[in-house]
Amino acid sequence: MTGPDVLLVHGFGTSFTATWRHNGWADLLADAGRKIIGVDLLGHGTSPKPSDPEDYRDLEDRVLASLPDEPVDAVGFSAGAMAVLWLAAHHPERFNRIVVAGVGANLFERDGDRGRAIAEAVRTGVADDPELRYFADLPEAGGDDPQSRAALAAFMSRPDRRAFTPELLAGVTVPVLVVLGDKDFAGPADPLVDALPDASRCDLRGVDHFATPKDFGFIDAALGFLDAQPF
Repeated sequence: MTGPDVLLVHGFGTSFTATWRHNGWADLLADAGRKIIGVDLLGHGTSPKPSDPEDYRDLEDRVLASLPDEPVDAVGFSAGAMAVLWLAAHHPERFNRIVVAGVGANLFERDGDRGRAIAEAVRTGVADDPELRYFADLPEAGGDDPQSRAALAAFMSRPDRRAFTPELLAGVTVPVLVVLGDKDFAGPADPLVDALPDASRCDLRGVDHFATPKDFGFIDAALGFLDAQPF
């Protein structure tokens, strides 16, 4: 597989290294002759970690600034998938083919109470709900760092969080593969697939949201999709 550079954008509370390097994506793509563009979303990984939610208003701009002049392929997971789709809707000429995972019907459902609950769980490290417990534990992956907790809480509390609509996604004119586990709370995939002009889908059996990045079905589907093009 040779072709365009590949942008890899991780999900909330993790990093390029944790999602794409530790799970083998970067090595597999490099072995296939692809150059990797690995970004850490603002507040994550090696990126700055501001604690003011206002600083996260236009976080997609940092991703856009990392792109070369030529169109790229892109793989995004969860929050990273949202960032990629938002950019592709406004700048389709910057992309060639896109794979998104961990997103589906949730793109069209704005649950402010849930977002605030996640932000509070991240900020305090306290949660009774099993799903919220996952988010509460995220900053502890690299140690219980108050700065990371404050940054991730600010990320979740950012103003003007993007509203996705079918009209907006109609602007994503490049081919998109939507990958979603059948146990993922982000589903079902149908509303997203239906809203994209050129979409195909891959359903992962028995896979939940958090297991998706390391699932071989996701990896195989993504690599196959990115290779299904003439150069």
